[in-house]
Parts: sequence; structure tokens; C-alpha cells
Amino acid sequence: MRVLVTGHNGYVGTVLVPMLLKAGHDVVGLDSNLFQGATFGEETAGAAIPAIQRDVRDVTYADLDGFEAILHLAGLSNDPLGDLNPELTYEINHRASVRLAQMAKELGIQRYIFSSSCSNYGAGVDDWLTEESAFNPVTPYGKSKVMVEQDVAKLADDNFSPTFLRSSTAYGVSPRLRFDLVLNNLTAWAYTTGLVYLKSDGTPWRPVVHIEDMALAFVAALHAPRELIHNEAFNVGRPEENYRIRELAEIVAETVPGSRVEFASGASPDKRNYRVDSSKIARVLPEYKPKWTARAGAKELYEAYQRVGLKLEEFEGPRYRRIDHIKLLMANGRLDDQLRWRETIPA
Repeated sequence: MRVLVTGHNGYVGTVLVPMLLKAGHDVVGLDSNLFQGATFGEETAGAAIPAIQRDVRDVTYADLDGFEAILHLAGLSNDPLGDLNPELTYEINHRASVRLAQMAKELGIQRYIFSSSCSNYGAGVDDWLTEESAFNPVTPYGKSKVMVEQDVAKLADDNFSPTFLRSSTAYGVSPRLRFDLVLNNLTAWAYTTGLVYLKSDGTPWRPVVHIEDMALAFVAALHAPRELIHNEAFNVGRPEENYRIRELAEIVAETVPGSRVEFASGASPDKRNYRVDSSKIARVLPEYKPKWTARAGAKELYEAYQRVGLKLEEFEGPRYRRIDHIKLLMANGRLDDQLRWRETIPA
């Protein structure tokens, strides 16, 4: 199948593309490459595939010609970055995603698999949340994902089948590793300082999923018969991989020798709280067989950080911290205030 992957050079895209190639697909990427200077360690950022360097807001019909499926991962990918300019978050994450779906439908591209999020549930409750549970997002990022689902679902018909993959909080090693994600961040603090540093009180629930298992969900949805995925939403993860944040901290402390849990001064509850039932995807899509656990992921992360000699100032600074990386590009005149590359860089 000829497949377009938007955000192919991102945290998940760099893991997903090799899986698609291994499965025999003809893959093309589309990415604005905002984080081309944030490759983890000495890793190579992604497989060598044909690619379009384009902001998702600027996609043309010609860009989409000849594809049978779009796997849409591109967007502003975390809450701090989304909060930087909420209106820009809605422009990129919501309006550009809906426009992309509309263009795909007009061109006869039948499959549109959208990277949604369990952040849709936001300020949830301690009860298990299923795909039928109410949305309650608390950040521009979460709200943008909900708005895409609501608008794109209306486009579904006999010739256009959107699918919404609501991924749990991701973790795991990638060429574009993100350090704002809870398990990645806690393990980095433990390795570099000996402290598993909690910035909240650790009580909220959070489902977590390894990026390989997250990428596998896209492959499984792409391969599934149309009737199984048509206008369907799937929580992505494993039901047993729901943890309170403090439980994840304890796993990290047990993984990284000599580390201990410490709470930040004035640590308060995180209003994001959701325990998610992700049993539907494994039941409906037989190809989806996740294998990772948070404990195995913490070990993988710790070993990767050892291998590259990770330093605190790297993951808490502009090299790897997404919002600081963007701010530095803007301060240096490489990006404008709309997060577009400037054609000429001021001296």
C-alpha cells in the first residue's frame, strides 16, 4: 500500500516508518523538521524514505496524489508546547488536521488514521475510561485532539474511513526521544542526578505505552478490514499498564541504581487524571499484540542514557526539551512566531 506518514521524523514516526517498510508498504514522509537539531545521541533520525519537507498547514493536493492511506502524526506534541500559543495549537493540530482529512476524502484516499490521545479524557475519574467515556480535556493540546475527532468523524462515508488512535502516554527510546513524557523524564532525572524528581504529588493515574506498541497500533489499523476500523476510536495500550505517577517513580527508583524518589517543593496534584481501558483494540484488531511494560521500558531508557552519557542540561535545556528548542530557534531568527521556517535567517 502507498502510505503517507505525516510527522515521520518525530518521536513516534521514526519508529513507525521502519515497521511499515518491513511490512512491505511504499512509504513517503511529510514533516516540517522543527526538531532536526534534536536527534538523540548519535542515533540516525529515521529510515531513508522519499519525503516532503512541508508544514502540515501548507499541504497541497499534489502532495497527496496517489496515496491509499494517510497516517497523520504531525502536530504540536506536548502540553507545554501547546500552551505556548493556544491559538497556534488549534491552527496546527485541529484546523490543519481537518483540512488534511477533507483533501484526502476529495482525492479518494480511503483511509485516514489519526494520532489522537488519551489526553482527550483529561480530568477523568478513578473509574475505568473506555472509548465511550466523555471527553474532558484540560489543555489546548487535549482540546485540539477532541475537536479533530469530532470534525473528521462527520466526513466518514462509504468511501472515506477515518480511524482515531487514542494513545496512552508514550515512553521508550527513539531517534527523536522526548523528555517531557513522564517515564522518559523520571528515568533521565534518576540517571543524571540520582533523584526520581516528581513535580506533582504522584497521585494521578496515567496509562502508558511504549512507542513500539503505539506504532504497532497504526500498522494493525492499516492492515485491518475496513469494517473493523471505519470511523472507530481505539484506546492504545494495555489495561494492566495504568499506573499512578508515584508507582512509575518507584519503578524507576528500582531500575536506576542508587536513585530515590523526591517530590518538588510545593508539588501539587496534576489535574490530568485518567485510568484507561484499552482492551478494545486487542479484541478488535488481532494484529495488535503489545509486549512492553513500564518496567522493561525504564530499563531500556536507563541503558540508552548510559550509552550516550546523557546530561541534565541536555534534557532540561534547548537540545532536547521541545519548548526550549522552539524558543531558541525563534530567538535565533530561524523560526517566525507562527512556527514557520524563515526563508532567510537574519544576521
